Amino acid sequence: MSEQNPAPVTVIGLGPMGRALAGAFLDAGHRTIVWNRTPGKDHGLVERGAISAASPEAAVAESPLTVVCVVNYDAADAIVRRAPVIDALKGRTMVNLTADTPDRARATAIWAAEHGIDYLDGAIMTPTPTIGTPDSVLLHSGPEELYQAHKPTLDALGGTQTYLGEDVGRAAAFDIALLDIFWTAMAGFAHALALAQAEGITARELAPFAVGIAEILPPLFQQHAADVDAENYFDETNPITSAASSMAHIVHVSEAHGIDASVMRAAEGLARRVIGLGHGTDGFLRITQLLNSR
Repeated sequence: MSEQNPAPVTVIGLGPMGRALAGAFLDAGHRTIVWNRTPGKDHGLVERGAISAASPEAAVAESPLTVVCVVNYDAADAIVRRAPVIDALKGRTMVNLTADTPDRARATAIWAAEHGIDYLDGAIMTPTPTIGTPDSVLLHSGPEELYQAHKPTLDALGGTQTYLGEDVGRAAAFDIALLDIFWTAMAGFAHALALAQAEGITARELAPFAVGIAEILPPLFQQHAADVDAENYFDETNPITSAASSMAHIVHVSEAHGIDASVMRAAEGLARRVIGLGHGTDGFLRITQLLNSR
């Protein structure tokens, strides 16, 4: 369909993110059909022009494209892997923006193919308020021809949309790796705040300096990513022996205050193993090779 006559789209799942997705489609002029397991979450969308379907099969039957966004694949399977919904999906496309594992994405693609359903997988990498704005970031994987066919509709979600390739599990793989960074960082921040508080430093006092630490990371990510791909781990400016020493200090102070230091102990343990293997002059990212060793 042309931009003047946008294709209809169905959204299954109306949690905060699902509502944001449906709202973005509405704002872009798409006839938007919505359904949620818990009644009532569609009221605001209906007031904006969305069509509330009585069942998921009825919702699916109203458009060529169904976007699913629920808590995990177990929840998605409970909705779509039922005979009435399967029958309604046949010959149509399902884009699953539900977060889960790469293996689940690949298994779902196989299931979809067996039932005559076109399937794309995706990942949403930015918070709910960004959806439909230039700040949103979405990843997609699966058959490229299918992605290109529905790109005009998906473009309503705004921002940067990246097609990652035919392997339907790649979007989920990127999602898992990137969320690994996010949640590890948030766990480190929470631990740092607890440690600071134990030393009489308020969270607000620490925050500006924490932001400064965070701003050091982006150029390091770019530099060290290239080094890891090249298997070049040498780092004379910040060898892993220095990192291990710093981590030992964090463990000592934490445990002196009765603060659990198991995460940092694990990181220090990896660093000590690298040193024990004779790589003490390499940088901290040498642990990437250690983690991937069989």
